[in-house]
Amino acid sequence: MTVTTTGPDPEDLTARARIRDAAMQHFGEHGFERATIRGIAETAGVSSGLVRHHFGSKQALREACDAYLARMIRRLNDDVRSGDALHKGNPVATAKAAMGPYQQYLARALAEGSAETVFDEMVELSEQWLADLDKTRSDLPDVDRKTRATVGTAMALAIAVLHKHVSRGMGVDLFSPEGDLLLARTLIDIYSHPMLSLDDAADVRAVLDRIQAEQTKTDRGATLRRPEEHPHD
Repeated sequence: MTVTTTGPDPEDLTARARIRDAAMQHFGEHGFERATIRGIAETAGVSSGLVRHHFGSKQALREACDAYLARMIRRLNDDVRSGDALHKGNPVATAKAAMGPYQQYLARALAEGSAETVFDEMVELSEQWLADLDKTRSDLPDVDRKTRATVGTAMALAIAVLHKHVSRGMGVDLFSPEGDLLLARTLIDIYSHPMLSLDDAADVRAVLDRIQAEQTKTDRGATLRRPEEHPHD
């Protein structure tokens, strides 16, 4: 008698999830280089062989962790874009509840220069938001959309990386319910009240344009003054 299956064994999926979560715990606490397959396996309650069976290598395991977070961020973003999250409560608290267990992992990974998949996913999602917002702008953007999305993503993620400093400055634990509310109110205020008026921004852009033109002129002059090279001298 032949037995057919339609997907992975549910127990394997459970083990895979435990391994993934244990990996993010170890990577967050010890860093990628110091974390070990054996330590991750012990925390997950499985053998080192099963870790390698599911993920192959420590690098592949980290990539799986990043892919999982990227999918989670996309789901949260989809909820916000659909309007569901805004009507269910504080979106900051909702995101913290989902991402909280992985906060240390993400902060350390970003500081170590990894988590490219997560960062790039957030940039792509930010571009989608900007594409909609650009349609209603009365002034033309000064830089391309991806650049703006990249800088905006870096600024948003800095809160997680610098959470201890942010908590001290806010006077409340960033990861507490009070911190959720204060951060949400602060972000709303910042995004709804730009620090520069359109006229002020135009004045600053004019200065930057002049600096760029002067720099271009200087660079061209340096090129013209460069002595000719004589390869036979």
